[in-house]
Amino acid sequence: MNAGAGVGRGRRAAVAGVLGAALATSGLTAGTQRALAAPSPPAAAASAKPSAEAPPGSAVLAPVADSADTLPTTQGLQQALAPLLQDKSLGTLNFAISDAATGTFLYGSGENTPATPASTTKLATSVAALSLLPADHRIHTRVVTGAKPDEITLVGGGDPTLTALPADQVQIGGLPVDPDNAPASLTDLAAQTAAALKAAGVTSVKLGYDTSLYTGQLRHMENDDYNVAPVSPLMVDEGKVEPRSLSEAPARVTDPAAQAADAFVAQLKAQGITVQGRPAQATAAADAKPLGDVASPTLARLIERLLTHSDNTIAEGVARQVAIAAQQPASFPGAAGAVTQALAKLGVSTAGLQLNDGSGLSKANLIPPATLVKLLSLAAAPDHPELRPVLTGLPIAGFTGTLLSRFGPRSGAAEASGIVRAKTGTLDFVNTLAGTVVDADGRVLVFAMMTRTPAGADQARAAVDRIVAKLAGCGCH
Repeated sequence: MNAGAGVGRGRRAAVAGVLGAALATSGLTAGTQRALAAPSPPAAAASAKPSAEAPPGSAVLAPVADSADTLPTTQGLQQALAPLLQDKSLGTLNFAISDAATGTFLYGSGENTPATPASTTKLATSVAALSLLPADHRIHTRVVTGAKPDEITLVGGGDPTLTALPADQVQIGGLPVDPDNAPASLTDLAAQTAAALKAAGVTSVKLGYDTSLYTGQLRHMENDDYNVAPVSPLMVDEGKVEPRSLSEAPARVTDPAAQAADAFVAQLKAQGITVQGRPAQATAAADAKPLGDVASPTLARLIERLLTHSDNTIAEGVARQVAIAAQQPASFPGAAGAVTQALAKLGVSTAGLQLNDGSGLSKANLIPPATLVKLLSLAAAPDHPELRPVLTGLPIAGFTGTLLSRFGPRSGAAEASGIVRAKTGTLDFVNTLAGTVVDADGRVLVFAMMTRTPAGADQARAAVDRIVAKLAGCGCH
């Protein structure tokens, strides 16, 4: 046996296992996982069988065949996709398709040409964060003593998911939270703080709040007061005017830190602590005594959430964690520079890469399709297990997040439902999709589709989905 072929087969098997684990941690029921694990009947290869090495009850995506003959060819992809690529709804389409297991580039057009990524920018933010910080990293919000015995300071650590809501009212994507993704509670922080103050015989305080962790402008350059909150290290419920809102673009407050401080005053009052006057901005002393501390969900869970639901506010918060880890200013430029540097250290080409934010709302961002494909390949690579939450966070076609209503029965792309996992992106005249797909031979492919078109967003997305569905339905030899 050729040694290189043996390594390739081992890598393909590892990639299949990685994507199987992605389904296993997706939060779907076991029955649904199994349904999504196999290709739909029309696309299934005759030899596709569950892996003999998979533990009983585990969810695996379609097995990867050992033979190198299963690798799609450029000619096969050209022939299969040619009619779909002529759809005028696509406008200008830059795309890249590669083999996930080997990283082999298979087919594309303008794959090295920078294009507007929209929310697929979040892939870059997420990969950079996980390359610099451990997956179990948590973001802390603290309360510490002030300069005088009756002064305390609420210190923002950059957690946009900190909530002022009761635990039974917190939802993510319309669903109740579980212990793994439950946000830190301002109520818990107030209870800790009140207990410490009462133990010291203090029941009336002045409250300051510290936002010094971040620098630069708060408002995103494309801010519309809905798609992203002003980026402050101290906020509750992502700066929403109505914390219970489940809208994808809810109204945001203009001063998230002040909102958080006011909410904390109310929580302290409920715990029997009086706050004198209005909260004021302050800077906590380095040696201040801690009074309370709550932590966000792990970085892995935050990244899964921001990818599944394309959450701009969390993405900007995670981007600033990248900047802090890289010892760069926690600002829009500092975060963008830190993400770019982190990707370069991973061996990702930064040619043509231009980032201005962590969320992809910036119309000036540029990423070549080949770069997005490289990021996904790294996340699937057995030698980069730290990047795995990038895969587990990708929405599942027809089932979760921003792909919930796509790849439906009448979409012309239904054969890819449950088989595609991908990050969406939408701006005016721009529609992007980048993720993974299992083809008819059980081969895992990574792809990036980036359009600029005057066609309606629904038309453009449907045209892209049909291309990806064709990848799922053929071996393309």
